[in-house]
Amino acid sequence: MLCIGFFNKLFVRVRTKNDRRQIMRNTLDVIKERRSIRKFKPEQIKEEELQAIVESGLYAPSAINKQSWNFTVIQNQEILAELNEATKNVARNLDNEALKRIGENEKYNCFYYAPTVILVSGKDNERSKVIDCSAATQNMLLAAEALNIGSCWVELVSLAFVGPQAQELREKLNLPEGYTPLYSVLLGYKDMEGKAAPRKENTVQYIR
Repeated sequence: MLCIGFFNKLFVRVRTKNDRRQIMRNTLDVIKERRSIRKFKPEQIKEEELQAIVESGLYAPSAINKQSWNFTVIQNQEILAELNEATKNVARNLDNEALKRIGENEKYNCFYYAPTVILVSGKDNERSKVIDCSAATQNMLLAAEALNIGSCWVELVSLAFVGPQAQELREKLNLPEGYTPLYSVLLGYKDMEGKAAPRKENTVQYIR
């Protein structure tokens, strides 16, 4: 696992060049500049980049330090295609019209053909699993942005694990007993520029 060591090496390397921001941007800049990327270059991200992102997820905060998550890294495109179809099969049979349209759209790919997808699963009997897994997901998104890797948070994949193929998929992905996928994190080199949506106004109150 290379995350902390990898980031530290980057930090030392750019410090010696007196140009720290070339590689590791300021944390606040990364938060503001992160965008959901839905178009990726086909080449796979480097292994050290992947490990850095994964370990960033492992260092997320969690309620009572339960760390109620499990990550499944998928780079097999056949498996991703199967997951995509399983998700759409469930979506097309729902009452929700937006999801039904997604399920019926032959061209739609839930993972936007990202070369790497990380399934984030929560421990079923942990009350805080959604919060814990959300924190881990955000950590991975920010780590990816710090490395100039595109990412996108997609919840839709959870549908595949309530459908008729759920058990088959669980076995194929070797998911641990007692964990259910909640989200997916898409990763790949960016093939588009993300654009910031305007921030809503009047969403902060101060009591001093």
